[in-house]
Amino acid sequence: MGYGSGELIIRSYNAQNDRVRLEGLESICEVGPADKPFLFTDTLGDPICRIKNSPIYNMLVVAELGGQLVGVIQGTIKLVTLHKPPKNVAKVGYILGLRVAPAYRRQGIGSRLVTKLEEWFVACNVDYTYMATEKDNEASYKLFVNKLGYVKFRTPAILVNPVNHHRSSQISSNFKLTKLKIKEAESLYRKYLSSTEFFPIDIGNILRNKLSLGTWVAYPKGETWGKVPTSWAMLSVWNSGELFKLRLGNVPISCFMYTKSSQLIQKFLPCFKLPSIPDFFNPFGFYFIYGVYGEGPLYGKLVKSLCNFVHNMASSKSKDCKVIVTEIGGNDTRSKLHIPHRKSMSCSEDLWCIKSLKNEDGKRVHKLTTMPPTRTLFVDPREV
Repeated sequence: MGYGSGELIIRSYNAQNDRVRLEGLESICEVGPADKPFLFTDTLGDPICRIKNSPIYNMLVVAELGGQLVGVIQGTIKLVTLHKPPKNVAKVGYILGLRVAPAYRRQGIGSRLVTKLEEWFVACNVDYTYMATEKDNEASYKLFVNKLGYVKFRTPAILVNPVNHHRSSQISSNFKLTKLKIKEAESLYRKYLSSTEFFPIDIGNILRNKLSLGTWVAYPKGETWGKVPTSWAMLSVWNSGELFKLRLGNVPISCFMYTKSSQLIQKFLPCFKLPSIPDFFNPFGFYFIYGVYGEGPLYGKLVKSLCNFVHNMASSKSKDCKVIVTEIGGNDTRSKLHIPHRKSMSCSEDLWCIKSLKNEDGKRVHKLTTMPPTRTLFVDPREV
């Protein structure tokens, strides 16, 4: 197929030749629907930053004849828990970072990139490939579902809580918070979450990664962690801001001015105690909370205290951390009710789509998409 200036070439990423040009491509490609505020990604000079912590990764770059980069896609492979009898472990390929330069869209480049990446997945004996997108991203939905045969799988909720660097969140004095050792955290996750959807078999590697700031548990004071408390909650924290930054675009000037004025009031007139809106117009980082779980009648209050602790940690230790993001299963209502978040910044229904890459698994995909989801959905922080 011709693309105006020559034949489209799809090849592997070459760091020496492509890095600078790829940064330029990323800077003009928004994340999200074009008619709404969207995010730009700053990879901090490392285009593979979002995938290099995964067990296996690959990147493909589109180049037009003449050397101009017009698109890119990334993919990772891992083993996860997935309910597909007779076995419950599957090799899955995750598609992320699909970008096509605005001037070259609607020419079939995106589908060519996805197809090429799927060929790599097949060569690596991947069972299923999946992707995540905003539920109202019409272009992405049409490409993957209508054209490439993906089916709707899960609808997790993305909860976003802005970080207030001038005020701490309250942590109940009735609870005790303890940081776990990595081996203890891994043992706990394998005991309670190994049967949840998309639980990564290499959870230990995630917890040992330098970007994982730790795992904490909370339980009532007066009880001991050595014995299982009557109520408890746990979560882990990943510092995504060390890998890449985000910046908001396509925002009305009124919103921009309101943000700036609220920050000035907070700085010079703190006695008014007005909520300050973080500056999302300059590059910012974020913490990602993952592995949220717990049991008992006080679970909700305990997980709220843990989230408030994470907020205070971000506020005191990371000046450029502007938000804390948590992604949970769409039907995990008990967590959603208690995890602090701002509704206007959150997404109550994200969209995961899945596709079988093996003919014999076609019927199993249907079963997967029609089976009731487990309450807890494990979201790998390496794929955020």
